Amino acid sequence: MDRRSFLKLAAASPALAGPVDAGGSERNAEGYAGGTGIGSQPPGFTFYSPLAEAWYRAGEHFEWTSTTPNNEGRRVRVFYRTFGNRANPALVILHGYPTSSFDFREMIPFLEEDYFVAVLDFPGFGFSDKPQDGYSYMLEDDAKLVDHFVREIVGLSRFNLLTHDRGGSVGFAFLGNYLALEEKAYEITYHFISNGGLFLPLANLSRGQYDIQHAVRGPELIRRQQARPRVTEGTPQQVAYADIQAFNDGIGARLYVGKYLLERTANEYRWLDNLRESPIPTALIWGLLDTVNPPRIGNHIWYNYLDKRPVESSYWLLPTANHYLQRDEPEEMAGIVRTCLEVGIPAPEDENAFMRTLARNRTAASPVYMGRSIIENIYFPGAVAYSPDGYRF
Repeated sequence: MDRRSFLKLAAASPALAGPVDAGGSERNAEGYAGGTGIGSQPPGFTFYSPLAEAWYRAGEHFEWTSTTPNNEGRRVRVFYRTFGNRANPALVILHGYPTSSFDFREMIPFLEEDYFVAVLDFPGFGFSDKPQDGYSYMLEDDAKLVDHFVREIVGLSRFNLLTHDRGGSVGFAFLGNYLALEEKAYEITYHFISNGGLFLPLANLSRGQYDIQHAVRGPELIRRQQARPRVTEGTPQQVAYADIQAFNDGIGARLYVGKYLLERTANEYRWLDNLRESPIPTALIWGLLDTVNPPRIGNHIWYNYLDKRPVESSYWLLPTANHYLQRDEPEEMAGIVRTCLEVGIPAPEDENAFMRTLARNRTAASPVYMGRSIIENIYFPGAVAYSPDGYRF
C-alpha cells in the first residue's frame, strides 16, 4: 500500500468507541481545559466521538474582538489548528456553513508533509464561541478576523488561501480588503475557491435556507431542530459532526450565523468584480453532484470573472463529489491543490496536451480540467479546398 492510500485509510478509520466525558478533564489554574488546547468548554459536555474529541484536544484558541458596530466590542474565543512544518509553503483554509474546520480532516494528511496548513473555526461554528444574545455574525468581521489570524496568530508573510461554501464569501471580503491596501503585510500567493453560494441568483436554495432568514419562521425552524435527539450512534463521521454541532449549542447558533446570506446578497457583485480584477492566480473547484450550489454557479463565475483574466486561472470539476468535496474526494481535492502549486497550469496554447495527459490515467473520481474558452476560427493546414459545391480533391 502506498503512502497516500495508507493516509486515506487512516484518516477514515474509526477510533476507539464509546463516549468521552470532556467535563471531567484536567484543568489548569485559569479553569481552561488541559492539554494543548486553551479554550474553555461547556461544563459536563460529553464527547461521544473520539474523532471530534481528538480534534478539539489538539487545537488552541485565541481571542478576537469583533469589529461589527452592533457587537459593541464583544470578545469571542476562536478555535484553530495547524499542521506540518512552518518552513514549508503555507495553506490557510476557511470552512463553510454550518460546519467547521473538521471538514478538512481527511484532506489535510495529503498535504501536511509538504505544506504548513492552518485552519480555524469562525465564531458561531465548531469549537469556537457561539454567543446567541444578539451577536451579529458578519462576513466582513470574519474577513478581518482572518487578517488578524494570519498576521498575529500564525505569523505568515505569504500563504495560499483555500475557501469553501460560506468561507468563499469570507474569502471574497478578505480579498477586497487585501487588494485595497497600498502596503501589504503579507502576500496571498494562490486562491482556491470551492463549492458555495457564490452567486445566489443561480443557487438552488432549500426551504430551510429561506426560512432561517425570516423573523418568525427562522426561530420556529431552529426550535424544531433543537428538539431532535442528539446523534450518539452511527458512523464515526456522523457522531463526530453531531458532537461538534452540540458543542456550545451550534444548532441554536444557526439562527444567527445563517443570516450571512443577506450580507452575501448585498455584496456579491462587488466581491465578484474584485475577483475579476485580482492579480492572484486562482483555481475554481466544483463538485459536479452538488444540487444546492449546482455547477451552473461555477460556470457563471468562471466565464464571467476568471476565464479572461491575464493571470493564471483554472476551473476543475470533481465528477463524483457533492457539495463537500474535501469529504467526498479528499485525495483528489488535495491533488488539484498540488497540481496548481507544484506543476502549474498550462498556457492556453498548451492546455489541449495537458488535458490529454490528465485523461490517460484517469479514474471515475479523477478531476476534470476545464480549459480556457479563448475562441479562434480553426484552420486545417494542407486541407483540401471546400466550397458549397463540394470538396476539391
